[in-house]
Amino acid sequence: MAPGRLDPAADAPRPPGWAGVTGCGPPFPSEGKNPVTATRKPRVAIWAAALTLPLSVALLAPAAHAADTATQPFGPACSSVPKQGAGSLAGMAKDPVATAASHNPALSTLVTALKKAGLVDTLNNAKNITVFAPDNAAFAKVPKATLDKVLANKAELTKILTYHVVGEKLAPKQLNNGSFTTLETGKLTTSGSGTTYKVNKTANVVCGNVSTANATVYIIDSLLMPPGMMTSK
Repeated sequence: MAPGRLDPAADAPRPPGWAGVTGCGPPFPSEGKNPVTATRKPRVAIWAAALTLPLSVALLAPAAHAADTATQPFGPACSSVPKQGAGSLAGMAKDPVATAASHNPALSTLVTALKKAGLVDTLNNAKNITVFAPDNAAFAKVPKATLDKVLANKAELTKILTYHVVGEKLAPKQLNNGSFTTLETGKLTTSGSGTTYKVNKTANVVCGNVSTANATVYIIDSLLMPPGMMTSK
């Protein structure tokens, strides 16, 4: 053992690429890398990636939902639409709007009103329109005597029904804070976001963004009245 050496192993030959620490146990790589921390770093990277992935998916989910809303029907009443046949969402997409509505049981009162007003062909032949279609529950809110009176007055009925029609196809995002001129010439307003919208602050969209051959339909739960025209109770 050389003078001043405390450990005989210190004089033993060292493997190439290793620099020993005299008298202090096993040597470390000459590159200065600690085997423990070198192993730990890849594991930390793996855990970081595992934690980041769910967060990325969560951030992307709202965007995916918004994309679905822009192209698919939405709303609680869509679940009651027939699953098959001409009255289904797929079936309605093949027919012009008045014909498509006639196949949907929830719109039977509206179809009766359209026939009495002579508007079936008018709507079927129109191009690229939006119809805010009152469902049967919407008409049921009107007192029967009043409804019968309106249905018997073609001019008044036509005014009411054409107030539910806008001369362009409206996407859901256009309803966020919208104001649109109707075929009746009066204006209606829309508000909301996502899958929740109101028309004139009173009617809720219960099944929206329904496609027909010539129109986009938003089924609503209340009848819309043109400005200056009110139904008596």
